[in-house]
Amino acid sequence: MRKALKIIGIIIICIVILVVILLMYLSNKSAIAKDYTKKIETGGDIEAKYLGDGVYEVSYYEETAVQVFEKYEIYYPKGLKTEDKVYPVIVVCNGTGWKASKSKPIYEHYASWGFIVIATEETCSWNAFGAEMCIVHLQRLNENPVINDKENIFYQKVDFDNIGIIGHSQGGVGVINAITNTKHKNTYKTAVALSPTNKELAEALEWPYNAALINVPTMLISGEGGGDDWVVTEEGLTAIYNDIPADKVMLRRRNTDHGKTQYSEDGYVMAWFMWQLQGDGEAAKAFIGENPELLSNPLYQDQKINMTE
Repeated sequence: MRKALKIIGIIIICIVILVVILLMYLSNKSAIAKDYTKKIETGGDIEAKYLGDGVYEVSYYEETAVQVFEKYEIYYPKGLKTEDKVYPVIVVCNGTGWKASKSKPIYEHYASWGFIVIATEETCSWNAFGAEMCIVHLQRLNENPVINDKENIFYQKVDFDNIGIIGHSQGGVGVINAITNTKHKNTYKTAVALSPTNKELAEALEWPYNAALINVPTMLISGEGGGDDWVVTEEGLTAIYNDIPADKVMLRRRNTDHGKTQYSEDGYVMAWFMWQLQGDGEAAKAFIGENPELLSNPLYQDQKINMTE
């Protein structure tokens, strides 16, 4: 019996090692294509609208971080420099080994819809440390008119009442931990987890999380039939969904592999954030009303919606 348990333990360790190697392999693939939004098929008018670019011209700012994740990378509407208004925020948790600089086109897309988007070069995000530091950094930027002896364009421009968070794979675990298990967890108004590592695999990798503690509207997304199931199956994603006591949405994009789930659903990701953080009624129709577009979109399956309208 002892020998059998030892063999089982070795097998489990080997599987975990192989998973980590595979995740690292995916992280070393090429960066997101600049024209990625033009290559994604859409199955609904709302999805198509929010997959397109918003009306804001986008600028970029970065600042060195005295942390292991190297720097803060911020994409923002160019008009922020001169307009007297605050802007909603999207915080990013990276997938395993994946630096934010490889996803620049995604964050430019988000910012074009009127968001401040903050990310880092963090490559291990499950515990939400990088996300937590992003919130701290945003507080610093919002409170100080001068940073590093220079005028700070973000001074009193951050809308702390409208902050969302998104993450892919290990970053999906980071999202859940950010909104449930950090000092600033109550700062977040909404969340999106893209192919979050299923509970059993996350435990094996020592990335624990508890979705039952989530108290903000959350959207869960994964792929189907394209190689995403090894990270989170339909059953695994449903288990996370069922644990969430707050408003929630779940969808799985057909024939979409793990890497592509980082951006293939961007039309609905953007619609979600526009609704949740900017009060966009048209975007909301993807998820609520008599006929939510998401439920009839043929590119998706296993859709579930439990929202308070």
